[in-house]
Amino acid sequence: MGESKGTLLQAALRYAELGYPVFPCVPGGKAPATAHGFLDATTDAGQIEAWWARHPEANVAMPTAGQLVIDVDGAENPWPGDAEKAEGLAGCPVSLTPRGGRHYIFRQPEGKKWNSTASRLAPKVDTRANGGYIVLPPSIVGGKPYQWAGDFASGPSDLPEPPAWLVGQVEGGADLFAQGADGPAEDIQDTTQGAPVAPEGATAAAGGNLIPAGHRNATLARLGGAMRRVGMSQAEILAALARANLDRCSPPLKDREVERIATSIARYEPDQVAVAVAENHWGQDNAAAPEDEVPQDVQDPGSMPDELFRIPGFVSEVMDHCLDTAPYPNLVMSFTGALALQATLAGRKVRDPGNNRTNLYLLGLAHSAAGKDRPRKLNTEILHAVGLSHQLGGRFASGEGIQDALFSEPCMLFQTDEIDGMLQSINKARDARHENIMGAMLTIYSSADSVFPMRRKAGRDAPGAIDQPCLVVFGTAIPKHYYEALSDRMLTNGFFARMIILDCGGRSPGQEPRLKSLPERIVETAQWWADFQPGNGNLENWHPEPRVILHTDEAKEILVEMRLEAEAEYAQAEAAENEAGTTVWGRVSEHARKLALLYAISENHLEPKIDAAAVEWARRFVTHQARRMLFMAQSHVAENPFQGECLKFLKKLGGAPGGELAHSVLLKRMKVDAKTFQGLVTTMEQRGDIITRTACARGTTARFYRLVSRSPER
Repeated sequence: MGESKGTLLQAALRYAELGYPVFPCVPGGKAPATAHGFLDATTDAGQIEAWWARHPEANVAMPTAGQLVIDVDGAENPWPGDAEKAEGLAGCPVSLTPRGGRHYIFRQPEGKKWNSTASRLAPKVDTRANGGYIVLPPSIVGGKPYQWAGDFASGPSDLPEPPAWLVGQVEGGADLFAQGADGPAEDIQDTTQGAPVAPEGATAAAGGNLIPAGHRNATLARLGGAMRRVGMSQAEILAALARANLDRCSPPLKDREVERIATSIARYEPDQVAVAVAENHWGQDNAAAPEDEVPQDVQDPGSMPDELFRIPGFVSEVMDHCLDTAPYPNLVMSFTGALALQATLAGRKVRDPGNNRTNLYLLGLAHSAAGKDRPRKLNTEILHAVGLSHQLGGRFASGEGIQDALFSEPCMLFQTDEIDGMLQSINKARDARHENIMGAMLTIYSSADSVFPMRRKAGRDAPGAIDQPCLVVFGTAIPKHYYEALSDRMLTNGFFARMIILDCGGRSPGQEPRLKSLPERIVETAQWWADFQPGNGNLENWHPEPRVILHTDEAKEILVEMRLEAEAEYAQAEAAENEAGTTVWGRVSEHARKLALLYAISENHLEPKIDAAAVEWARRFVTHQARRMLFMAQSHVAENPFQGECLKFLKKLGGAPGGELAHSVLLKRMKVDAKTFQGLVTTMEQRGDIITRTACARGTTARFYRLVSRSPER
């Protein structure tokens, strides 16, 4: 079957036709895309078609109940350890995983009820059996597909049983690597008999010893292993084994059996030293050893599509007025400002069934005079028109200042320019005042659905508390300055992940300023929100009971799918020890639910509902924004000062024609001493980020550094 994404449905139907129940996993991941995971697996073609009609790129998985799947992790994993053991695995279907691993698929022997295990057989060798599942070809994970090593046309009852040595190991018998090989029944022989003995009357084949029954598989496997160690290909090994089988095996094995042996042996990597000696690789003794596997860089998803900066109702109406009256209309900045305004107006007044609130930390990145000022002024004008000027704040003076402001007014919109300056202050300040700003923002964000206890101050009997604080931030910054101010610690402590960061791009063409009154519809809607007080009784201002905006059934399904997708991304980041990735993907589901809520109340503030359109928009928006945030962070944020200089070095090369600069030019632009510069060059040469070349001109030799075609950060 084909290996492209377009054949996923056909593959799922084919497996079901063979008798294997299947179920969908999230596109690009291994997490189940159904409510009950592998328990939902079926061979029903109608259900399968319905699943893949909804998600055409869903991966295909099957439960492993009644089977034994040996899950070997990594291309360099030597399991099972030698050619004789490999020969015992040659008859089973084998799936090659995207990371270079292997799935050997067997049928559990009658009467066995094996469960899944982890690293019991050997390091990084797991089993999948009752209670487990595996992802099947042609599913794609990490941009690479699963593939069958050969044809796969066996039904569950046609799968081979595992060899005896493997059964013993699964059941906790003798050590795997101390047991003899197992083969077909015709070749099973008591290994205590000593050396092979030819049948009486047999004659040796010309050019080699006779291989009697009972030793043919193991001997051919050893011969194939010797050929593979010195770099021979599968075709070369098969040709040699076929000749040896005809000339020396008594009687010869079937052609299909020889092909299985060659295929199995060819899965192992050649011994590079043996290859070099056999092929006389003179002069390559100093060649670089194979590098450890390096996690793939986060790919740039590009700018957010313009259509995602539009949601129906109040937000778009505010945007339209902003774009119509701004000297330099900026779509992204007008959207960010209007969304912040809607979030503030609805603060402490609505929530979704998961108790998600409208508090958001929004940051628009744009250069000076690119349209940042007009959205802030418009928000101020609208809030003033409906009597909510007291809910506006400016710069953050301190963490305690934020607390005091929210204590007086529990729902606040802080509009601050050049938020990068605040981050630089946090990074550079030696006292705790600026550090408290970030700490307060982190805690207040997470307290929106509960009570935020304030810090105790000298002279106060009780520190006080803020009930359901709603802090909305509409920040702006210059892109370069913002990312340079952001530290590695901020990436991993949750501050970065809590922000929705939107790059506004270049400045749009200007227009003549226009004096226009606020549209009546905008004022009416804002006034409705100002007057709306959920809850009853005397405590409605101090302890409101926000209105619950319900999801439609279809919206619920999409939210579950989105959460599973985010969990799959989180798991991949966790496996790669990418702390920034786990922090960002850990917040994606929450961000999407908040944005879907805002979509619903913007579209219809009187009778809102969170429908499929709201959730699908939020899903696309948040997923794209998360990938963009991670890409920009890896390109700008350094874990230490030296790495910061490395990033600067690579940016200088990246901005040069052809990605190359002369030594003298780059040294001047880096503004570091020669010793530090040489350390940077050496480090990045060894990392493979740059290459150095020399050129002669007018009797002088000059050095040049060229950027290797890859992202500038690992």
